[in-house]
Amino acid sequence: MLSVENAGRRVRDQWVWRGLDFRVTPGEAWAVSGPSGSGKTLLLRCLAALDPLDEGRILFEGRDTETINVPAYRARVLYLHQQPAFFEGTVEENLRAVLALAQHSGREFDQAWISGTLERLGKSPDFLQRPISALSGGEAQIVAFLRGLQISPTLLLLDEPTAALDPEAVGQIESLIEAWQAADPEHSLLWVSHDQGQLERMTSRRLLLGDG
Repeated sequence: MLSVENAGRRVRDQWVWRGLDFRVTPGEAWAVSGPSGSGKTLLLRCLAALDPLDEGRILFEGRDTETINVPAYRARVLYLHQQPAFFEGTVEENLRAVLALAQHSGREFDQAWISGTLERLGKSPDFLQRPISALSGGEAQIVAFLRGLQISPTLLLLDEPTAALDPEAVGQIESLIEAWQAADPEHSLLWVSHDQGQLERMTSRRLLLGDG
Protein backbone atom coordinates (compact mmCIF):
# COMPACT_ATOMS: atom_id res chain seq x y z
CA MET A 1 0.00 0.00 0.00
CA LEU A 2 2.48 2.65 1.21
CA SER A 3 6.26 2.40 0.97
CA VAL A 4 8.85 4.84 2.31
CA GLU A 5 12.30 4.47 0.75
CA ASN A 6 15.47 6.10 2.12
CA ALA A 7 13.46 9.11 3.29
CA GLY A 8 15.13 12.09 4.94
CA ARG A 9 13.97 15.47 6.15
CA ARG A 10 15.97 18.44 7.42
CA VAL A 11 14.88 21.33 9.62
CA ARG A 12 17.24 24.32 9.79
CA ASP A 13 20.08 22.30 8.22
CA GLN A 14 19.72 19.50 10.78
CA TRP A 15 18.45 16.05 9.81
CA VAL A 16 15.34 15.17 11.80
CA TRP A 17 15.38 11.66 10.34
CA ARG A 18 17.31 10.15 7.47
CA GLY A 19 17.53 6.79 5.71
CA LEU A 20 14.00 5.94 6.80
CA ASP A 21 12.60 2.76 5.22
CA PHE A 22 9.32 1.03 6.02
CA ARG A 23 6.27 -0.41 4.28
CA VAL A 24 2.65 -0.36 5.37
CA THR A 25 0.71 -3.26 3.91
CA PRO A 26 -3.11 -3.44 3.70
CA GLY A 27 -4.77 -4.01 7.06
CA GLU A 28 -1.85 -2.95 9.24
CA ALA A 29 -2.06 -0.54 12.18
CA TRP A 30 1.23 1.20 13.03
CA ALA A 31 2.22 3.23 16.06
CA VAL A 32 4.72 5.99 15.32
CA SER A 33 6.79 6.54 18.45
CA GLY A 34 9.79 8.55 19.53
CA PRO A 35 10.84 11.37 21.86
CA SER A 36 9.74 14.95 21.46
CA GLY A 37 11.45 16.50 18.46
CA SER A 38 11.98 13.19 16.66
CA GLY A 39 9.78 14.28 13.77
CA LYS A 40 6.64 12.19 14.26
CA THR A 41 4.23 14.91 13.11
CA LEU A 42 6.61 15.92 10.32
CA LEU A 43 6.63 12.34 9.05
CA LEU A 44 2.83 12.18 8.93
CA ARG A 45 2.72 15.52 7.12
CA CYS A 46 5.20 14.24 4.55
CA LEU A 47 3.13 11.08 4.09
CA ALA A 48 0.05 13.29 3.61
CA ALA A 49 1.82 15.35 0.90
CA LEU A 50 1.67 18.43 3.12
CA ASP A 51 5.45 18.73 3.51
CA PRO A 52 8.22 17.62 1.10
CA LEU A 53 11.03 15.18 1.71
CA ASP A 54 14.61 16.34 1.33
CA GLU A 55 15.67 12.95 0.04
CA GLY A 56 14.13 9.59 -0.73
CA ARG A 57 10.61 8.92 -1.91
CA ILE A 58 7.13 7.81 -0.86
CA LEU A 59 5.22 5.30 -2.97
CA PHE A 60 1.46 4.75 -2.75
CA GLU A 61 0.22 1.63 -4.50
CA GLY A 62 3.51 1.57 -6.39
CA ARG A 63 3.42 5.17 -7.62
CA ASP A 64 5.67 8.00 -6.46
CA THR A 65 3.52 10.50 -4.58
CA GLU A 66 5.34 13.38 -6.30
CA THR A 67 3.82 12.31 -9.63
CA ILE A 68 0.21 11.63 -8.65
CA ASN A 69 -2.82 13.88 -8.32
CA VAL A 70 -2.56 15.36 -4.82
CA PRO A 71 -6.29 15.96 -4.09
CA ALA A 72 -7.11 12.42 -5.19
CA TYR A 73 -4.25 11.08 -3.06
CA ARG A 74 -5.41 12.99 0.02
CA ALA A 75 -8.87 11.49 -0.41
CA ARG A 76 -7.31 8.03 -0.11
CA VAL A 77 -4.68 8.92 2.51
CA LEU A 78 -6.38 11.03 5.17
CA TYR A 79 -4.51 13.15 7.73
CA LEU A 80 -6.41 13.83 10.96
CA HIS A 81 -4.92 15.86 13.79
CA GLN A 82 -5.72 17.45 17.13
CA GLN A 83 -7.20 20.75 15.91
CA PRO A 84 -9.55 20.29 12.95
CA ALA A 85 -10.70 23.38 11.07
CA PHE A 86 -14.32 24.12 10.23
CA PHE A 87 -16.31 26.98 8.76
CA GLU A 88 -19.23 28.69 10.47
CA GLY A 89 -22.42 26.70 10.07
CA THR A 90 -24.03 23.51 11.27
CA VAL A 91 -22.52 20.07 11.62
CA GLU A 92 -24.39 18.86 8.54
CA GLU A 93 -23.29 21.83 6.45
CA ASN A 94 -19.66 21.10 7.30
CA LEU A 95 -20.08 17.43 6.43
CA ARG A 96 -21.74 18.19 3.11
CA ALA A 97 -19.17 20.84 2.12
CA VAL A 98 -16.45 18.25 1.56
CA LEU A 99 -18.61 16.44 -0.98
CA ALA A 100 -18.82 19.58 -3.10
CA LEU A 101 -15.11 19.35 -3.93
CA ALA A 102 -14.26 18.26 -7.46
CA GLN A 103 -12.44 15.08 -6.41
CA HIS A 104 -15.61 13.86 -4.69
CA SER A 105 -18.02 14.59 -7.54
CA GLY A 106 -20.62 11.88 -7.80
CA ARG A 107 -20.41 10.99 -4.11
CA GLU A 108 -23.66 11.66 -2.25
CA PHE A 109 -24.22 12.55 1.38
CA ASP A 110 -24.94 9.26 3.15
CA GLN A 111 -27.60 10.32 5.61
CA ALA A 112 -28.24 6.78 6.80
CA TRP A 113 -24.56 6.09 7.56
CA ILE A 114 -24.04 9.45 9.29
CA SER A 115 -27.23 9.13 11.38
CA GLY A 116 -26.53 5.50 12.26
CA THR A 117 -22.98 6.29 13.34
CA LEU A 118 -24.11 9.21 15.48
CA GLU A 119 -26.80 7.04 17.07
CA ARG A 120 -24.20 4.40 18.01
CA LEU A 121 -22.19 7.20 19.62
CA GLY A 122 -25.20 8.29 21.65
CA LYS A 123 -25.87 11.48 19.68
CA SER A 124 -29.45 12.58 19.04
CA PRO A 125 -30.73 13.26 15.50
CA ASP A 126 -30.63 17.04 16.06
CA PHE A 127 -26.83 16.85 16.47
CA LEU A 128 -26.51 17.45 12.73
CA GLN A 129 -28.23 20.83 13.10
CA ARG A 130 -26.05 22.09 15.93
CA PRO A 131 -23.72 25.01 15.20
CA ILE A 132 -20.08 23.97 14.93
CA SER A 133 -19.21 26.76 17.37
CA ALA A 134 -21.34 25.11 20.08
CA LEU A 135 -19.52 21.76 20.03
CA SER A 136 -17.18 20.48 22.70
CA GLY A 137 -13.67 19.40 21.76
CA GLY A 138 -14.71 15.75 21.64
CA GLU A 139 -17.78 16.48 19.55
CA ALA A 140 -15.74 18.55 17.09
CA GLN A 141 -13.30 15.68 16.68
CA ILE A 142 -16.19 13.28 16.00
CA VAL A 143 -17.35 15.62 13.22
CA ALA A 144 -13.82 15.77 11.82
CA PHE A 145 -13.70 11.97 11.67
CA LEU A 146 -17.15 11.69 10.10
CA ARG A 147 -16.17 14.33 7.54
CA GLY A 148 -13.09 12.34 6.61
CA LEU A 149 -14.41 8.80 6.82
CA GLN A 150 -17.40 9.55 4.59
CA ILE A 151 -15.04 9.91 1.59
CA SER A 152 -13.81 6.33 2.10
CA PRO A 153 -10.05 6.68 2.72
CA THR A 154 -7.92 3.56 2.73
CA LEU A 155 -5.16 4.86 5.02
CA LEU A 156 -5.47 7.10 8.08
CA LEU A 157 -2.63 9.25 9.38
CA LEU A 158 -3.59 10.07 12.96
CA ASP A 159 -1.65 12.82 14.72
CA GLU A 160 -2.72 12.92 18.38
CA PRO A 161 -6.43 13.13 17.44
CA THR A 162 -7.61 12.34 20.97
CA ALA A 163 -5.10 14.46 22.92
CA ALA A 164 -6.81 16.58 25.62
CA LEU A 165 -10.16 14.79 25.18
CA ASP A 166 -12.01 13.25 28.12
CA PRO A 167 -12.16 9.44 28.41
CA GLU A 168 -15.70 9.23 26.99
CA ALA A 169 -14.71 11.17 23.87
CA VAL A 170 -11.54 9.10 23.48
CA GLY A 171 -13.65 5.94 23.57
CA GLN A 172 -16.01 7.33 20.95
CA ILE A 173 -13.18 8.22 18.58
CA GLU A 174 -11.59 4.80 19.05
CA SER A 175 -14.91 3.11 18.30
CA LEU A 176 -15.20 5.12 15.07
CA ILE A 177 -11.75 3.94 14.00
CA GLU A 178 -12.46 0.33 14.96
CA ALA A 179 -15.67 0.37 12.90
CA TRP A 180 -13.77 1.83 9.94
CA GLN A 181 -11.13 -0.90 10.24
CA ALA A 182 -13.76 -3.62 10.47
CA ALA A 183 -15.54 -2.34 7.36
CA ASP A 184 -12.64 -3.31 5.09
CA PRO A 185 -9.72 -5.65 5.93
CA GLU A 186 -7.41 -3.53 3.76
CA HIS A 187 -7.88 -0.34 5.80
CA SER A 188 -4.59 0.71 7.41
CA LEU A 189 -3.38 3.44 9.75
CA LEU A 190 -0.38 5.14 11.30
CA TRP A 191 -1.00 6.66 14.72
CA VAL A 192 1.01 9.18 16.72
CA SER A 193 -0.05 9.30 20.37
CA HIS A 194 1.59 9.91 23.74
CA ASP A 195 -0.96 7.52 25.27
CA GLN A 196 0.91 4.21 25.26
CA GLY A 197 -2.18 2.35 26.42
CA GLN A 198 -4.05 3.65 23.40
CA LEU A 199 -1.28 2.55 21.05
CA GLU A 200 -1.32 -0.92 22.60
CA ARG A 201 -5.09 -1.13 22.11
CA MET A 202 -5.24 0.27 18.61
CA THR A 203 -2.00 -0.77 16.84
CA SER A 204 0.04 -3.91 16.35
CA ARG A 205 3.25 -2.64 14.71
CA ARG A 206 5.64 0.12 15.73
CA LEU A 207 7.87 2.58 13.90
CA LEU A 208 10.45 4.12 16.23
CA LEU A 209 11.97 7.51 15.39
CA GLY A 210 14.97 9.14 17.05
CA ASP A 211 16.44 7.59 20.17
CA GLY A 212 13.12 6.68 21.78
